[in-house]
Amino acid sequence: MKSVALRSIGPADVRRAAAAEFLGALLLTAAVIGSGIMGERLADGNAAIALLANTFATVAVLATLIAALGPISGAHFNPVVTLTALWRRELPAGRSIAYVCVQVLGCCVGALLANAMFELPAIQASTHVRTGVAQWLSEIVATAGLVFVAFTAPSMSAAAWRVAAWIGAAYWFTASTSFANPAVTLGRSLTDSFAGIRPVDVPGFVTAQLAGGLAGVALLQMFAVRRVTS
Repeated sequence: MKSVALRSIGPADVRRAAAAEFLGALLLTAAVIGSGIMGERLADGNAAIALLANTFATVAVLATLIAALGPISGAHFNPVVTLTALWRRELPAGRSIAYVCVQVLGCCVGALLANAMFELPAIQASTHVRTGVAQWLSEIVATAGLVFVAFTAPSMSAAAWRVAAWIGAAYWFTASTSFANPAVTLGRSLTDSFAGIRPVDVPGFVTAQLAGGLAGVALLQMFAVRRVTS
């Protein structure tokens, strides 16, 4: 079965689709950072409760955004997903470039918005240390799984819950809490809060995420369902 969850974007033109990608990336990043700030403030020092709140909010927002914006843009919100679609010839090069640009911009604006909503300085350099082999390996696993789950979903509605469920689970079974998105990673470097990452740690995460994207493509090549004819 061919994946239609990320390929079928309807008749929307590039500008409208890019706007949807910008909005989705913005709201996703604002939700990740904002729920982290709220969770940490209410958890009274209990990191598990803060992470649980962060997870629930992220899963809910991600599923909702995929369902709402998927018919317009494909609901990538992630350069790795866009590059995978480009490699699979499911997205034109021009649209792919536009997507990646607005995804990065949207995630950065989303970080500023989250900071502002909680009366923090709009732009901050995060001091949250996230580095090391375990963290990078976690990002490879989380991103590979994301690519595989997204591109094997048979429909946009299926992609909404499958992708959100994968990210929610990976928050807990990976040491990195599953960023799995270069644009979101960059955005999260702009907040010195629960969800932040030091700017110096960003290149390691992005490299691991790109490697995870390649691993995800390999999984698709190996396990994607093929139509059998007789």
